[in-house]
Amino acid sequence: MSIGKVWLVGAGPGDCGLFTLKGYQTLQQADVVVYDSLVGAGVLTMIPARARTINVGKRASHHTLPQHETNKVLLREALAGNKVVRLKGGDPFLFGRGGEELELLAENHVPYEIVPGVTSSIAVPAYNGIPVTHRDFTSSLHIITGHKRAGEEYNINFKALVDTEGTLVFLMGVTALHDICEKLIENGMDPSMPAAILQQGTTAGQKRIVATVSTLEEEVKRQGIETPAIIVVGRVCALAEQFGWYEKLPLMGCKVLVTRPRELQSAMSERLRLKGAEVLELPAIATSAIPDNKALEQAMSRLTEYQWIAFTSPTGVRIFFDQMLSYGIDSRKLANVKFAVIGTGTAKALKERGFLADLMPEVYDGEALGKLLAATASKEDRILLPRAAMGNHEMIDALEGFQVDDIATYDTVYESQEFIDEAKLFEEGSMTCVVFTSASTVRGFVEATKGLDYTKVTAACIGKQTKAAADAYGMKTWMAEKATMDSLAELVEKIHNASGTGK
Repeated sequence: MSIGKVWLVGAGPGDCGLFTLKGYQTLQQADVVVYDSLVGAGVLTMIPARARTINVGKRASHHTLPQHETNKVLLREALAGNKVVRLKGGDPFLFGRGGEELELLAENHVPYEIVPGVTSSIAVPAYNGIPVTHRDFTSSLHIITGHKRAGEEYNINFKALVDTEGTLVFLMGVTALHDICEKLIENGMDPSMPAAILQQGTTAGQKRIVATVSTLEEEVKRQGIETPAIIVVGRVCALAEQFGWYEKLPLMGCKVLVTRPRELQSAMSERLRLKGAEVLELPAIATSAIPDNKALEQAMSRLTEYQWIAFTSPTGVRIFFDQMLSYGIDSRKLANVKFAVIGTGTAKALKERGFLADLMPEVYDGEALGKLLAATASKEDRILLPRAAMGNHEMIDALEGFQVDDIATYDTVYESQEFIDEAKLFEEGSMTCVVFTSASTVRGFVEATKGLDYTKVTAACIGKQTKAAADAYGMKTWMAEKATMDSLAELVEKIHNASGTGK
């Protein structure tokens, strides 16, 4: 068996948008992913479904695996011939013990690569409006580990740090805040020097406390802080109020769960992230073409007999045209066919295949599409309806009396994942809402969160059928004015504002 390879990949500070392109590309080809507790949930959901995962999480004094055991895991998996991604919060070489993990690999001649990550020591101050360098304030930056063993003195030259007059960033130092501030003042720092503690930067939990090196501890006791957090000391901290930008975004502080089919990238997620939300993607459903689909094969053999083809989802479009290719059917067979689509997303998917929609209802649901098609088509027209096996009956009811071939082309399978504890997030109230773009994603979410008290779930629903599915489980439901992604994003903003945390 050939030897594998290890990649040490920095996952960044939390916001999955700060995960590097090379990091993402490396992650997608992994056989095994070894990750820790500081990796953001948004990045964890990017792990490919086929990859085996190993949690070696470390946070505070609670270690899933000691460091030397983690090193052995990487060696064992690589020697077994696997492509191993060691996914680490921040940057693997900045207090990430990446060098220690390489030692055993190097001794055993295991190939490896380093993929640097965006470090919280720069990104978190930036998200709080604090430039770590500024020509009018300081020309140097110093990053220090604030971690020390209980009862031991710091092995840090605080006098040298003070003398630099640079910006000081202490990582992992929240529990030692008193000692850090005291040592700085003892070694000559002006007690009125601006200082800040920055909680859970780049995520919905971001919080900033700015004071002075002599008053920061008191302010933390008064206002409260949660880990992970970093400490910044220096005159640049005084710029936070002036330069703060993240908190001005309309969805800052909003944490949203977006359900989607695994194979689809979520346009909704991107809309929400641009508005400042922390978005966790839950691939609650997966879709797969029905194998050996004789009914579809027969329908495609006589495509010229149809006057209309109606699509009720982008997935339906994708699978229909993929199956055409697999059957060796030329798309010119569709020259005289008209297309009806349920909404803009489906119309876009059809356009990507080279066809424009002829018909689309103002209300994007199956009943409205069926009624509009019934009012437009002739009774002599033959209609092909390729759609999900669990498609609703409203559309067929609206087309009663027409020649309709209602053919199931794909199955919907419910999925679960191990990286996000959805039940805990909703139970503790840290999740603003969950976004549903179809009734099937509601059912997939329920399947993945068995035991959750759904009365604690706020649901943003794209339409009435989706809302009805969420209502059936007792969720607190809101419905978009229009069944579009833009309208759904606006709905999330309304929910956020109504929650009392919006701007």
